Amino acid sequence: MSGVNANSLLSPKPRISSKWATGSKLCSRLSFSSGGVSASSAAVANPSSRSSEERVYEVVLKQAALVREPKREREREKALDWEKPVQNEGVPDGNLLAEAYARCGEVCAEYAKTFYLGTQLMTPERQRAVWAIYVWCRRTDELVDGPNASHITPKALERWEKRLTDLFEGRPYDMYDAALSDTVSKYPVDIQPFKDMIEGMRLDLRKSRYENFDELYLYCYYVAGTVGLMSVPVMGLAPESKASVESVYNAALALGLANQLTNILRDVGEDARRGRVYLPQDELAQAGLCDDDIFRGKVTEKWRSFMKGQIKRARRLFDEAEEGIGELNAASRWPVWASLMLYKQILDSIEANDYDNFTKRAYVGKAKKLLSLPIAFGRAVVGPSTR
Repeated sequence: MSGVNANSLLSPKPRISSKWATGSKLCSRLSFSSGGVSASSAAVANPSSRSSEERVYEVVLKQAALVREPKREREREKALDWEKPVQNEGVPDGNLLAEAYARCGEVCAEYAKTFYLGTQLMTPERQRAVWAIYVWCRRTDELVDGPNASHITPKALERWEKRLTDLFEGRPYDMYDAALSDTVSKYPVDIQPFKDMIEGMRLDLRKSRYENFDELYLYCYYVAGTVGLMSVPVMGLAPESKASVESVYNAALALGLANQLTNILRDVGEDARRGRVYLPQDELAQAGLCDDDIFRGKVTEKWRSFMKGQIKRARRLFDEAEEGIGELNAASRWPVWASLMLYKQILDSIEANDYDNFTKRAYVGKAKKLLSLPIAFGRAVVGPSTR
């Protein structure tokens, strides 16, 4: 899984190390998951369970309920435990937290330049908080696609989840953890989306095919939709908004899903070279296609027709996301609008490449990016009362 996408906090893109690619008898009916299935992903393997969309909506409702609570009593009243691991970094106690956030900002500025620029309009507190969330998501992503990806095991992910629990309880392991630990103590951010993102990493260790869109939906939620749920409490809602909290969370979820589907469509060829196919197998079959066609990498009429349907689905999710961005706090809208506009243009680029996402990488050029920023800013100025 690759680092969080450089364009947006709301769009971490998984890219899989070839170590985890699994061979298969192409074009045959396969069993797409291997090994045991954890409780949190059991619905994927059990067709009699509720749909992925229903399961994810329960998480949305839970997150929305936290935001609606007046000023909830924080579960941890004691001060953060800044002992040993953090102090070993050599930062004086009084400057520790400020330095932790500053380091998160440096990472965000280096790897997510467009998003970092957008955060400059936020209040300093919100700005620091979204940096802390970004860094945690990037570090989680790097577990599966970083320099040590070949050594990552389910046990290592269990340790990372234990570390997550500790930082939510005020026991950070290092400077970056300290920043997120402080953030979750100040905002109604729940641990579930963070745990769900780790579950997405687990899926990447054992799964290289998705039998239908229900399975892919859950995966996209795990690795990208979760970031929207993490971010909404920090970005805040516009005081004048009349929208329900649930609808704003749904819009954030839709943006994460749309960004992730866009990443998947952009990287079909790259993922295929790693032995991965992030496309619904049943929809490929309905279009008269199979894995063999993807590995051959030939653009045919069948492929063009299939891609048109996939792009249409992603655009529909972007449309859902647009409905909620105007409900966010005014200072938080710009980076979200920029993310949405840039990602929609990737879909345009796939079309401009005649749907050749096997050998050509769809991207948004610098000039288009720079042109998009003031347009995104203009849209961000439009609040809920006038939309």
